[in-house]
Amino acid sequence: MGLSKLEKGCTVDELLGMCLEEFDMKGKVKDPQLVRMFLMMHPWYIPSSQLAAKLLTISQESPGTDANSLRMKTCHLVRYWISQFPAEFDLNPELAEQIKELKGLLAREGSRRQSSLIDIENVPSYEWKRQVTQRNPVAQKKRKMSLLFDHLQSSELAEHLTYLEYRSFSKILFQDYHSFVMHGCTVDNPILERFITLFNSVSQWIQLMVLSKPTAQQRAQVITQFVKVAQKLLHLQNFNTLMAVVGGLSHSSISRLKETQSFVSPETTKIFEGLTELVTSCGNYSQYRKRFSECIGFRFPILGVHLKDLIAVHVALPDWLDKAKTQVNGVKMQQLYTILNELVLIQTLKPPFEANMDLINLLTVSLDQYRSEEEIYQLSLQREPRNKSTISSPASPTPPALIDEWASAVKPKPDQAIVIKHIEKMVESVFRNFDVDGDGHISQEEFKSIRNNFPYLCSFGDLDENQDGWISKEEMISYFMKASSVLNCKMGFIHNFHETTYLRPTSCEHCKNFILGIYKKGLKCRSCGITCHKHCKDLLSVECRKRTRSISTESPSSHQKRSFSFSLPSSTQKSVQHTDEEVLKVVEDGVYDVHL
Repeated sequence: MGLSKLEKGCTVDELLGMCLEEFDMKGKVKDPQLVRMFLMMHPWYIPSSQLAAKLLTISQESPGTDANSLRMKTCHLVRYWISQFPAEFDLNPELAEQIKELKGLLAREGSRRQSSLIDIENVPSYEWKRQVTQRNPVAQKKRKMSLLFDHLQSSELAEHLTYLEYRSFSKILFQDYHSFVMHGCTVDNPILERFITLFNSVSQWIQLMVLSKPTAQQRAQVITQFVKVAQKLLHLQNFNTLMAVVGGLSHSSISRLKETQSFVSPETTKIFEGLTELVTSCGNYSQYRKRFSECIGFRFPILGVHLKDLIAVHVALPDWLDKAKTQVNGVKMQQLYTILNELVLIQTLKPPFEANMDLINLLTVSLDQYRSEEEIYQLSLQREPRNKSTISSPASPTPPALIDEWASAVKPKPDQAIVIKHIEKMVESVFRNFDVDGDGHISQEEFKSIRNNFPYLCSFGDLDENQDGWISKEEMISYFMKASSVLNCKMGFIHNFHETTYLRPTSCEHCKNFILGIYKKGLKCRSCGITCHKHCKDLLSVECRKRTRSISTESPSSHQKRSFSFSLPSSTQKSVQHTDEEVLKVVEDGVYDVHL
């Protein structure tokens, strides 16, 4: 009855009243789903502290005849809230104090039986949920590749990778999901960001473990072992780590190793293809969703898929049914609750094995490695260089670049006001980063650092117009304005933008916030690869400098199409077919990675 009324729309106060009515005087709940849904989803509409204030007001202002009954139901609701979501009271001091105030009020008014129902003193500590290990990128980069994998059975490695993921996943609170969906990024959400980082670290570690072997046969053995690890992960119903493993083995730095792949047995290849199909995005991850829905007991979801579902529902449906924001959209609340409740319940399931903590610590160290895409791809090229013979004998003659020449002759005219604004922002950034002593001037010593970042800068004297031995902001702005005119905007800010759907967490070059959305929510320059929000396009103060791209020289016959894609929850895209050259181009552009 309550759920059907909710679908038609009701206020927060009406929802609270419906939940109170679900309790009898002994604390038995008629419809636990309605009560649990309201207590879980209320932050979408009011903060927890405001909900606690409403409950306190109800206890103080209850009508005389119904005062005892309403107070008793209020206490049962608070007790149920504490029992179902204890971490919220431990990590929210303001909420805990309000509940203590309610308990004290009841005790002072002689309602000791009701007061005894509220036991907040015995809420366990959940401080560990907010403890995030920090990593030192400089130190990690110096560490040698761990040989830990060589000493482990595939089943043992799968279990301990699962335990690492589970431990990280257990720290995520409902509020973390709420924050991510509402704000669309992991900024100020270190727990969720750390979980995503762990996922990516597994994928990268696998690539490095394969590439650490000097011979093709040894690399094939590592690939075979990781396929066995993936099989065990599927048996453990750990789809999240399974996706990371498959993604690592499917990465272009590994899939391009033709000689290595030739040593992998057809049986192993067939198994891997089946695992790949299971976690691909085809049909909106239809195969994964079907398999996951059949799981019983401990299971570990692909978090990115479910976060994407949350964002899709949040974007598609309004929170409120009226402009005054009084009528809650019950349909949206129920759909969000269904997704979130599944994730919250999964956190209560324990892995069906014991973990060796010494091994966990060693594995954690092994996974904490920082390598760029370029470094990994260069290592792949060292292991198996490209076939140079294809350079001298191309399969087909290259057509004259008439279109390229025509396009290069067309120069867009910049808006002078925009150019000035961009230059001023760039100069501010230069002084913020290179004016070491903060005196508002650039010295000759500081100029040396700037010179490396701006190759078109001439001598110190060219910027120092008044020859006083210092460069002021006004002098640098004047120089860049002249240079912009002389260089015909090659050092200017005319970018060749196109709309892009990003496959990994990507930040805007202007505001530094993540570019998020369901489809094509950001812009990317075709020439220099720089990224930004659509609304930051005219504010971007970074010059457009074309990059030299590497070109794959694999033989035309080896251009096999591969279909594999992973997406950030904010990006919904179809699985796209790529040749090796296209994959290489995407890697160099920095938009392909196995990310949640």
